[in-house]
Amino acid sequence: MQLNLRRPICFFDLETTGVNISKDRIVEIAIHKVLPDGTEKTYTYRVNPTVPIPAATTAVHGITDDMVKDEPTFKELAHEIHNIIKDSDLAGFNSNRFDIPLLAEEMLRAGVDFDMGNRNAIDVQNIFHKMEQRTLVAAYKFYCDKDLTDAHSAEADTIATYEVLKGQLDRYPDLDNDMNSLAEFSTRRKPVDFAGMLAFNDQGEECFNFGKHKGKSVVDVLEKEPGYYSWIQNADFPLYTKKVLTAIKLRGFNK
Repeated sequence: MQLNLRRPICFFDLETTGVNISKDRIVEIAIHKVLPDGTEKTYTYRVNPTVPIPAATTAVHGITDDMVKDEPTFKELAHEIHNIIKDSDLAGFNSNRFDIPLLAEEMLRAGVDFDMGNRNAIDVQNIFHKMEQRTLVAAYKFYCDKDLTDAHSAEADTIATYEVLKGQLDRYPDLDNDMNSLAEFSTRRKPVDFAGMLAFNDQGEECFNFGKHKGKSVVDVLEKEPGYYSWIQNADFPLYTKKVLTAIKLRGFNK
C-alpha cells in the first residue's frame, strides 16, 4: 500500500555514540524521503561525533572512531540535513523516544531552530507494539516476510522501517492511511518536550514531570519560584526541554 501523503515524510534512523539524549552524538544518519507524488530519495551521512565512540557501542553498529574521524561534524551537516526534512513529517522506529529527541539536541547545538510543532511524528515501533509487541527485525519478517540481515546499519533500518509501515497499512484495514491519524495512533501521549520532563495534566496544562514539583503546573511554579527556571537552564537538561520551558515562560509574559 502506498502512503496517503499531504506533505513529504522523512523516515530516518540514527546510529550514535550511546543512548543519552543530552550527551551522546550522531555518528550516522540515514533519511528516506517520500514525496506525495511517490518520488523517493535516500540520503546517508557518516558523522564525526567529535567524541570517542565507546567500544560497547561500536559492537552494536560497527562504526569505529577511525571510520568517522575524517567525516564532517554534525554542525557542518546540520543545515543540509535540516533542508531535507524541514518540509516533512518525520517517521522512524522508536523515533518519538530516541531519534527525534537526539536529532533535536544536535540541531539546537548546531544553532538550527528545530521544532516539531507543525508536523507529525509517526513512530512505527509504537504502532507495531500496539498491534504485535515485537522488534524491528521481527516486524520486518512479520509484515514484509524478509530477513533484516544488516540490522543496525542506519540505511538498512531506515528502509526496513518504511517498508514495515506500508506493510502495517496493508495488514490492518482499520489503520487510516493518513499521517495525522498515524501520528496520533503512534504517540503514547501528547508530548510537551521530547525527554518527558514536562507533561500535560488532565486539564491540558503543562506540568513538571520530575523532582520536587512533579505534577505541578509549570506556570504556577515559575510564578512562585522564578529561580527554578534559572536552575533548569543552567543544569544538565536537554536543550529542547529548555527551549519549551522558555516558550512557556515567555507565553506567560505576553498575556
